[in-house]
Amino acid sequence: MTIPSSSGPLQGVRVVELVGIGPGPFAAMLLADLGADVIRVDRPGGNALQLGPSDKDILGRGRPSVAVDLKHPRGAEVVLDLVESADILIEGLRPGVTERLGLGPADCHARNPRLVYGRMTGWGQDGPLAQTAGHDINYISIAGALGTIGRAGGPPQVPLNLLGDFAGGSLYLVTGLLAALTHARTTGEGQVVDAAITDGTAHLMSMIVSMQQSGGWNDERGTNLLDTGTPFYDVFETSDGGWMSVGTLEPQFYAALVDGLGLVDAPDRYDVAAWPELRTLIGAAFAGRTRAEWEQVFDGTDACVTPVLTLPEAYAHPHNVARGTFVEKDGLTQPAPAPRFSATPATLTTPPQRAGAATTEALTAWGIDDVAGLIADGVAVQAD
Repeated sequence: MTIPSSSGPLQGVRVVELVGIGPGPFAAMLLADLGADVIRVDRPGGNALQLGPSDKDILGRGRPSVAVDLKHPRGAEVVLDLVESADILIEGLRPGVTERLGLGPADCHARNPRLVYGRMTGWGQDGPLAQTAGHDINYISIAGALGTIGRAGGPPQVPLNLLGDFAGGSLYLVTGLLAALTHARTTGEGQVVDAAITDGTAHLMSMIVSMQQSGGWNDERGTNLLDTGTPFYDVFETSDGGWMSVGTLEPQFYAALVDGLGLVDAPDRYDVAAWPELRTLIGAAFAGRTRAEWEQVFDGTDACVTPVLTLPEAYAHPHNVARGTFVEKDGLTQPAPAPRFSATPATLTTPPQRAGAATTEALTAWGIDDVAGLIADGVAVQAD
């Protein structure tokens, strides 16, 4: 196979990814989307947690996959050879695993002192939970985020794995990697970036933490400004079973909502005691028409009212279509690279692929000698 050339603002940055699950691959995907030359080091046969076919796994896009047996006596040496010419390494294994493999920070920095070594975990590299298994739902629980999400009198509501894995994890890892890369290029000194999902999620909670400590946020779910506690920041069902989202925090936007709904003599929205009545009025109004009818009513207004779309509907929404928010490539509908750059636009390159699909080509392109011998000896695997 031919490995497509990349574009984007990170063109020329070389990244070695020791494949984990979830937030690590998403961070590597983001770097690849932005133009970095990422080589994905997979386990032979792929990872233990496969959520779908490899060639449809969008998190695997943008970089070639090589399969290396890290438990083989020579497996670590192959990765260290890659590290010599890399700017960044990403690993998402449990603390201590890469050290036991001979691929810890000390091993890698001995070969490349300028390397930025990124570590993606849920709990971090130290602390009493560091060696404990967990997933997104556990990390955001301990960070105090999950307990704030949900309706009054109901259980906490799980926000997929967006808040922990990808927002508190991947995006903080990428931010740390790029900051450390700037430092390394200025000083010649590499360093370790310890990205813990609990840390990142807690950091994302900064505004809510401020409100809580200033008396503007109650510990009881569903009673606050942004958690469906107010009748003007919530979702409402329409007559056909659809839903509309309402975010009319400012007075002028609320006025547009009241006008669009045709509410007469609505109670004062600043009167908390009247909120149940106001919620009933808003809900009854939305229940009187279909979602499509309400979309037409509020189209072009500043009422901050939008339909709640399914994923297929989001793919086809006129705004997303106009901006190319989703693109068709390699037989898949995919989110386009984000954010956008005026001088160095990012493009999609290598499609998602099976573990080891590009072992020969990618290792050769990175300057590894005798790739055929490595494959013959079982150190690396070239998938059919």
